[in-house]
Amino acid sequence: MKTNRIFFIDAVRAFAILMMLQGHFIDTLLNPIYRDESNIIFNVWSYFRGITAPTFFTISGLVFLYLLLRAKAKCEDNPRIKKGLYRGLLLLAIGYALRIDIWGWFRGEFSNYVFVVDVLQCIGLSIILLIIFYVLLRQHLRMLSLVLFSVGCLCFLTEPLYRHLDLSHIPLVVANYMTKTNGSIFTILPWFGFTAFGGFLATIFFSHVHRNRFRLLTVIAFFIFGGLLVEYSSWFLMKLYFWTDIELFKSSAYYNYLFTRFGNVLLLFGVFYAAEPFLKGSLIGKVGQKTLSIYVIHFIIIFGSFTGIGLKHFLYHDLNPIQAIIGAIVFMFVVCVISFHYVKTNAFIYKGVRKLVNVLKR
Repeated sequence: MKTNRIFFIDAVRAFAILMMLQGHFIDTLLNPIYRDESNIIFNVWSYFRGITAPTFFTISGLVFLYLLLRAKAKCEDNPRIKKGLYRGLLLLAIGYALRIDIWGWFRGEFSNYVFVVDVLQCIGLSIILLIIFYVLLRQHLRMLSLVLFSVGCLCFLTEPLYRHLDLSHIPLVVANYMTKTNGSIFTILPWFGFTAFGGFLATIFFSHVHRNRFRLLTVIAFFIFGGLLVEYSSWFLMKLYFWTDIELFKSSAYYNYLFTRFGNVLLLFGVFYAAEPFLKGSLIGKVGQKTLSIYVIHFIIIFGSFTGIGLKHFLYHDLNPIQAIIGAIVFMFVVCVISFHYVKTNAFIYKGVRKLVNVLKR
């Protein structure tokens, strides 16, 4: 029986999580004197590190909305909505929890570091926003698709308008979602744009994945549109500026990392979707099913969540390139082994939190 499961998604998630593991390890521990932008190896590493976060946000939107649309086809979308809201809130909670220094609190040391917004909080909030769009437009799939595509474009195009927002007058916990001034790593804008584009792709997959030669045509489309965004998006934005005299298009063209990064994501999707027949049941696909547990484990080991003691505190910017490369390989292996043998699936974390919530209720 033919299944509509999209197997390449797990492979993309696995690739992204492994790139994140080595990226955080090397970026945190490599001595800055070796960051040579004229070195081709360093540039290749920087390139793949740069597309990791866009890939995560895009694939998150694609996975979540695709599953939601499949549930709707079975008239089972309400439980999926509730599960999605719970998961979004849980990601917010885990994101904040990973920055808690329990021993520091015992010593009476309290820092605003705990309010810093990172990838988990932004993905959690992005899922909640995606649910809101879905609930409003669930009866009009084409309109939902168009709205998500438009929102993605607006998030990217308007980036110059909110790049240097001054939000010192609003509470820190809210401001950190919109500005990096206080140390946030990610902000909901422009990153929700990638999730919106992922949702848009989900509507395409849901509507057409059952058709003959869909994979072939989609792979070709991924490569064509990905290449166009990488090579010509800045040129097109400048053309829009010349045609309309709207300064925003020019500002976006001069600092056009968002559309080009999305182009990189589409190219990556093209590679993995073309290879999908070889990925079913593979080890890399299984790694892609454990991204949350892997993220939590790696964060604790490198940055010392809860205890304040991690690799960063002993080897910060201390390794040479050989040590960093070997260390990153060992680090990826160790984290994956821990995840496979001690945390069976991402559901392990969700189940554990549910148990904690029930205990607190009682």
